[in-house]
Amino acid sequence: MADVTDTTLRLKSGKTIPQIGLGVWQIGKGGEAEQAVSAAFAAGYRHVDTARVYGNEADVGRAVKNSSIAREDLFVTTKLWNADHGYERALKAFDATLDRLGLDYVDLYLLHWPVPALRLQSWRALERLFAEGRARSIGVSNFLVPHLQELLARASVAPHVNQIELTPFLQRRDTVELCEAHGIVLEAYSPLTRGQRLGHPEVVAIAGQVQRTPAQVLLRWGVQRGFVILPKSATPERIRENAQLFDFELDAAAMTRLNALEEGLVTGWNPAQQV
Repeated sequence: MADVTDTTLRLKSGKTIPQIGLGVWQIGKGGEAEQAVSAAFAAGYRHVDTARVYGNEADVGRAVKNSSIAREDLFVTTKLWNADHGYERALKAFDATLDRLGLDYVDLYLLHWPVPALRLQSWRALERLFAEGRARSIGVSNFLVPHLQELLARASVAPHVNQIELTPFLQRRDTVELCEAHGIVLEAYSPLTRGQRLGHPEVVAIAGQVQRTPAQVLLRWGVQRGFVILPKSATPERIRENAQLFDFELDAAAMTRLNALEEGLVTGWNPAQQV
């Protein structure tokens, strides 16, 4: 079976994206994020997901620079923060992001949030960055059906990616269906429910049946749904464990049981409240 190093999905930009990435939200500056990213690279990860607002882009950049892995074999994602929306401001913010990362380009640049009134201007900036090759792929985060419909009606380049919270307990089925219809790859953030459902009886029971941890069951669900998954950890042992997903499968019955767990559990931001 495949492993974390060579399991990728194809984007409409023509690029490929590793299906597992390390999320570094809330992983501190001052070396902690750099150490976590370096541990992930050692464990076979080739994809790291950061953002300007996380405050650790420089740490991620140092881990990339100090790695023995060729830059073209790594996939770096970052995001435009809300305060930086607008065409000119977005371009300026991207330049600052590249400076912090110490990179010539990013593999994926996202609008972090559907900021009212300005998001379409910001998307035009991302289209320019894509045309220039400084952002190899572009996309959005926390965009639900109304936000996507608005963007798709006006964009010259459709988003290559939509990063939203996705778990068996929050499946956003209408958004997933729309993205799949338009060839937009879905990325699942907080795929472990921030720990809130790791003890759920169904998840625990399935984990026992496949002799895996509940966390691995939740992550494997995302893999089999065809999502990019972004588990967050700063602990090398957990980073390695979260990547050990390709030597087992969940059968159809297990997937049906997990798909039945929908409860609308939002553990972070709720973009449904954003018009």
